[in-house]
Amino acid sequence: MIKNSLILILLICVLASCTDDKKPKIVYDNSGKNKETTELKKDTTLIEAADLPIQMDSTDYLIHPIGFLKISKSWSKTSYRSSDYKNTNFSVSNQSKYQITGNLTNLKFQHIDSEKLVPLTEETINIQSVTFLKEVFDRTKSKYLLYKVIDKDTNQDQILDYQDLKSLYISNIDGSNFTKITPDYQELVNWKILVSKNRLYFKTVEDINKDGEFDKTDIIHYQYLDLDNKNWKAKEYNPL
Repeated sequence: MIKNSLILILLICVLASCTDDKKPKIVYDNSGKNKETTELKKDTTLIEAADLPIQMDSTDYLIHPIGFLKISKSWSKTSYRSSDYKNTNFSVSNQSKYQITGNLTNLKFQHIDSEKLVPLTEETINIQSVTFLKEVFDRTKSKYLLYKVIDKDTNQDQILDYQDLKSLYISNIDGSNFTKITPDYQELVNWKILVSKNRLYFKTVEDINKDGEFDKTDIIHYQYLDLDNKNWKAKEYNPL
């Protein structure tokens, strides 16, 4: 009987722990407004590093992905034995033909005829993906990069990660005119390019009832960006 009681108590504790671990996507203050971002935590187990440069097909720029590496305890800057860092992955990104993914803090751009490296941004952000809009280039010869970015600590845990809201950004192929196109405090759902209209369509969801979660009571927004218009202002439309 005592054994069964102990098991029951342990199960209750585990369930309570799981409930506590579930964090809202957005944290509000007492007035219902979005809280200002607090100072982010620094993970002392990470070191900043860059991957070797990437050149996407049909472009004249090298892209240097920058992010953080998690180094095993046995590795140090004065240690050169391969056995010391065999469990360390020295890549901060992954690459497919027209996309770079990872948990990146920045990118640096370099023209193939230059040695100068230019950072994408001076802001603290988490770049989850970078996509070259090749189908747009094939039709219009315009070269754009589209980014999935976490730019605010919306859940106030002092970490920029997948538990915060995702936003959509766009830039020229050299990283210039880096522009946010989704509204603040709306979660990016998905996006697609419609080449025939030279438009970027995307969908976001807004936590209209301010409970910190996204569910059926919230609002879905439908928007598009006219890529012929260089001011990159999204327009909302209603397909319903």
